[in-house]
Amino acid sequence: MILISACLAGFNVRYDGGNARNDLAVKLVAMGQAITVCPEIMGGFRTPRLPAEIQGGTGDDVLAGQAVVVNRAGQDVTKEYLAGARMVLKIAQDHGVTVSFLKQKSPACGTKLVYDGHFTGHRIPGMGVTAALLQAHNIKCFGDEDLKLANVEPYVDPITWGNLHHNNLRA
Repeated sequence: MILISACLAGFNVRYDGGNARNDLAVKLVAMGQAITVCPEIMGGFRTPRLPAEIQGGTGDDVLAGQAVVVNRAGQDVTKEYLAGARMVLKIAQDHGVTVSFLKQKSPACGTKLVYDGHFTGHRIPGMGVTAALLQAHNIKCFGDEDLKLANVEPYVDPITWGNLHHNNLRA
């Protein structure tokens, strides 16, 4: 089973009330090969909400208690991000998830880059809180830019793969 950020499947859960729809994500969910999660919604946030960034490091540092997640108003929202990450991990473990495709640059889901905590648009290498927790539990984490047929092939059943490939879905 594949875990996918809900915004990639077209759900309007991003901080700005929008989504980051990816046709392959939508198809995988519809075919029962992926489940969706939004750690921020699961942590108690509403849509829309103030943007948040990790201050003092990356998701690994938040998990270690050495960095915090704050919203643009300066409110510490670390507790909510940790709660959402733990819920996502439980769902992933309950469903036998081995791989995830998550929204890049998010303080929760970023897999390679996150914003640096100054709300200036500057990014730093690192993972978001949820991605770091999943990775620490041996669940592979890829960004949405990696959500392509060739990358999902090893994780879908052969019949579904044949249907995806036959439909020439090139997301």
